Amino acid sequence: MFDPVIAPSGTLLGLLQRGRGDGTLHALTAPRAEALAALNHCVLRDPRHDWQVENRSLYYARLYLDLNGGLDAVEAHLFDAEDVLDTDESRTGLALAVLGHLASYGRRDALDLLRRYAAHGSNWAWALDELALRDDDAGLRALAAPVLARFATDPEGEAELAAAVRDAFEPRPWRLWAEDPRPSIAARVRAAQEAGCFDRWQRQLRPTGPRPGWSVRAVFEWAQQGMERGAALHVPAARCLVAVAGPEDRPEILRAARNGVDGARCTALRYLADSDDPDVLDLIEAAVADGTAVVVEAAVDAFERMRSVAAVDRARGWARRHDALGAAAGRILACRGGARDRDLVLAALRQAVRGEGPDAPTLWTLVDGAGRLGIGCAAPVLRHVYRETASSHLRGRAARALAATDPSFAAGFAVECLWDCEETTRELAARHAETGDTRVVERLRRLAADPAEEAEVQTAVRSRIGPDTALG
Repeated sequence: MFDPVIAPSGTLLGLLQRGRGDGTLHALTAPRAEALAALNHCVLRDPRHDWQVENRSLYYARLYLDLNGGLDAVEAHLFDAEDVLDTDESRTGLALAVLGHLASYGRRDALDLLRRYAAHGSNWAWALDELALRDDDAGLRALAAPVLARFATDPEGEAELAAAVRDAFEPRPWRLWAEDPRPSIAARVRAAQEAGCFDRWQRQLRPTGPRPGWSVRAVFEWAQQGMERGAALHVPAARCLVAVAGPEDRPEILRAARNGVDGARCTALRYLADSDDPDVLDLIEAAVADGTAVVVEAAVDAFERMRSVAAVDRARGWARRHDALGAAAGRILACRGGARDRDLVLAALRQAVRGEGPDAPTLWTLVDGAGRLGIGCAAPVLRHVYRETASSHLRGRAARALAATDPSFAAGFAVECLWDCEETTRELAARHAETGDTRVVERLRRLAADPAEEAEVQTAVRSRIGPDTALG
C-alpha cells in the first residue's frame, strides 16, 4: 500500500483524514454533500500511515450516522473489479471495519453488505471477523457453504482451509460450522480444525536457533548468518549470550563490540548495554563514529534501552550532537531526565519538528517528555504537532502533554478531543474538557450512553457528570 496523501490540516478533508475531533464538528456544519464526499474519500482511501494500530473506523461510522450517509460508494468500492486484482487487506479493511460498527448500531444495509462481501469478496476473512462479532447464528450459518467453496477439496485446498481456520481472528463462525447439521460442512471444518492443531504441534517440535551448550562464538556466527539473510537476529542473540557467556568471555565480547563483523558487533553492543558494562558507552560512541548503518542503528537502540545514571549523564553530554546519537540522547532525557534537563529536551523537540516535520518518529518520546517534565515553553510546539501530525497516536500524546503544560487546553483542544478517533484521546478529554461549554455536556451524555464506546472513556465521562449535568 502506498503512503496516503494527506490534505492540509485546515481543510475538511485534512481534518477527517487525521481523525481530529474538529473534523466531525466541521463536517456537521458543512454542506452535506461536501461532508459525505470527504468522508467517503477517507473510508475508501485509508489515510492512516499505520493502518494496523491507528483507529478510524468508529470515528467514520459515527459520522455516517450523524450525516445519515448512504453506503453506495462503499459498496462500489468493495465490489469493484480491483478487488480481484488487489487483494491486499489494507484496500478494503477500513471500509469493512466501518461497516462492522454501523451494523452494531443497527444499520441493516451495512450488515447485508458485510454478508455479501464475506461470500464473494477477496478480503472475506476480515468481513467474516466483523460478522462474528455482530451477526446472529443464522446469518453466519448461511455463509458456511460460500466460504468453504473458496477452498478446493484436493490436499492443497484442504491445507489452505486448515490454515484459514487456524489463523482466524474470531473463531465463532468456524465453531458454528463444525456443528453444522450438513455433514459435508461439519466434516470439512472439523478436519481443518484438527489439522490446524496438528500443525501447531509440529512447529513446536521443530525449533530453530541456538541450542544449549552453544559458545559465545557460535552465537555470534548465528547472528551474522541471520544478517546475511536479511534477518536481524542480534536482539535474540544478545539474550542467548546472557545464558551462555561467563566472566571469562568478556574480552571476546568487547573485541566483537569494537571491530567485529556486523552481526557480532550488534549482538555484543546490545548484550553489553543490557548488562550495564562499564565500557559500553565508549563502545557505543565508537560504533556510531565508524560503524555501518546497521551497526549505528543497533548501537543507538542499545543506548536508548539503558537506564543507568551513567547513561543519563552521558546523554546530557551527547544531547547537543547533530546525529543519531544526539537524537537518542534527547529521547533518553525525555524519558529519564530531571528538571535540569528541560532545556535540552525542549531543544531536541524543536530541532526534530524543524528538521523532520510533525510526523518524525522521534517526536513520540520527546512529546511525552515535554509533558512529563512540565515544560510550559513547549506548548506552542506541542500545539503545532497536535494540529499537523497525520498520526492520531502522536496527536493523542501531544494532547496529553498539552494537558500538563498548557493552561488553555481544557477550554481549547480538550473540547474537540471529545470527538477524536482515538479512545485514549477521548478519555483524556473527558477528564479535562470544561463543562461550561454546552457542546461538552451534550457530548459527555452521548458518550456515556453509546454502547460502542470504550469502557475507559465511559468511566472518565461518568466521573465528570455531577448533579447539574446528570443524564436525562
